[in-house]
Amino acid sequence: MTTPPQPMHLAAEAGGVNGVALAVFIFFFLAVTVMGFLAAKWRKAAESDNLDEWGLGGRSFGTWVTWFLLGGDLYTAYTFVAVPAAIYAAGAAGFFAVPYTILVYPLIFTFLPRLWSVSHKHGYVTTSDFVRGRFGSKGLSLAVALTGILATMPYIALQLVGIQAVLDVMGVGGGEDTNWFVKDLPLLIAFGVLAAYTYSSGLRAPALIAFVKDALIYIVIAVAIIYIPIKLGGFDHIFDAAGKAFAEPNPATGKPRGELASGPNAQWAYATLALGSALALFMYPHSITATLSSRSRNVIRRNTTILPLYSLMLGLLALLGFMAIASGIKVTNGQLAIPQLFENMFPDWFTGVAFAAIGIGALVPAAIMSIAAANLFTRNIYKDFLKPGATPAQEHKVAKLVSLLVKVGALAFVLTMDKTVAINFQLLGGIWILQTMPALVGGLFTRWFHRWALLAGWAAGMIYGTLAAYGVASPTQKHFGGSSAEIPGIGEIGYIGLTAFVLNVLVTVVLTVVLRAVKAPAGVDETRPEDYTADAGDPGVKADLPPAPAEAEVPAGR
Repeated sequence: MTTPPQPMHLAAEAGGVNGVALAVFIFFFLAVTVMGFLAAKWRKAAESDNLDEWGLGGRSFGTWVTWFLLGGDLYTAYTFVAVPAAIYAAGAAGFFAVPYTILVYPLIFTFLPRLWSVSHKHGYVTTSDFVRGRFGSKGLSLAVALTGILATMPYIALQLVGIQAVLDVMGVGGGEDTNWFVKDLPLLIAFGVLAAYTYSSGLRAPALIAFVKDALIYIVIAVAIIYIPIKLGGFDHIFDAAGKAFAEPNPATGKPRGELASGPNAQWAYATLALGSALALFMYPHSITATLSSRSRNVIRRNTTILPLYSLMLGLLALLGFMAIASGIKVTNGQLAIPQLFENMFPDWFTGVAFAAIGIGALVPAAIMSIAAANLFTRNIYKDFLKPGATPAQEHKVAKLVSLLVKVGALAFVLTMDKTVAINFQLLGGIWILQTMPALVGGLFTRWFHRWALLAGWAAGMIYGTLAAYGVASPTQKHFGGSSAEIPGIGEIGYIGLTAFVLNVLVTVVLTVVLRAVKAPAGVDETRPEDYTADAGDPGVKADLPPAPAEAEVPAGR
């Protein structure tokens, strides 16, 4: 058996730059940059100055383009870095990401085709467009839009954190004492390129680049799952080393560092986090943006059956956390564990390929997320409240500018705040975005919920979730130290987002009963039952059916 290597430390800390890896990284980065700008001419329509073309790729993507786009959107650089980093830090608890990505696809099979159909029928670009049309409430639509933007911003920041982790391990930018501009210049360059081709090409850029990103990730994981265990002496040694490491006490808590297999005390936290994350994933604006870009409802249905292939990849990816422990890697920032594993284990040229996979894995979702946030602002804040008469060309221009501002905000977040703050806000974003589910998914199946009750339920879930997360402490933080807390009435530790969601639904149901009893105005529903099963070839698609009369009230049961 091969003797496991001794603990190694960061190339950046030693002051060295891995020139071969950097050259390979730059090659792939330049290649996808060229692709990003060329994407502006890919399937370009005659009239391209509108949100359908820039923000949804003309709603023209087929099964495979949508599969790569959704995969590139959902399985990000942060996934690549953070899932095995969670395994590296705490053990089995980090595997929650695998069952939740399995749970999510049967869930979305039930409602995404309906959302696609009604959105295609009425020209909806965002979930807030649908909520406004379904419930006749700009206030509820605004709440969904603001929640989506707030939840997306730290997610974009984490993609930049993923790029920065790779640059740190390659030794690019100098040490901690280096001038801040020189140190962050590589990240600034990567950001500038991302901003430029997203502005130019819209959703077509990440759709095209996603092919390269996913191919690289599958190649890297396939090699890693075979090559690294051979170098480390096999999986027996890897799991044995991980078990011993997790049994050691954490100096900050005095308790074992983690568990190789979750014990009974962690089951509620594990299960609720997996379920809550599954419910939240396709509430994120970027997930919906990629979904609405497809050309038919059958494309969505097919994708829900083949996207689980990514979950297989994720399960193999998670094992890298155990390998990092067995290889003797010691890092103070767990996000660097996997880049450092690649640096230590792979030949320099393949290290560059692996780092390119992570870097490009950040660019694709960051582009989609910024586009999704820009769509929300343009359609549901700018057009609904600031300039109701905005033309499609004006919407297009505003969305492109807002996408730049969103990325600038995310970059400022990364450069000025501690990385753990970005992670905590992303966890908080998951709690927040889950509170939009009753309005979105509930509205796709029934009109019974009252718009004011949905808004009150959303507010209750947001307030409870934020306050509960604020009260969670960790060994290194007094507030926002995690996303799990005691579940009221049960006494078990569970995911805060799911508890807030249950409160949200209870408030919504109770208030709906009350508001319907007093005959409070229910708002106008501009959709029709047949809209939810319409396909691209059906007559009357894209809003050439007139909306319901303004004074008409909607039957409560629709």
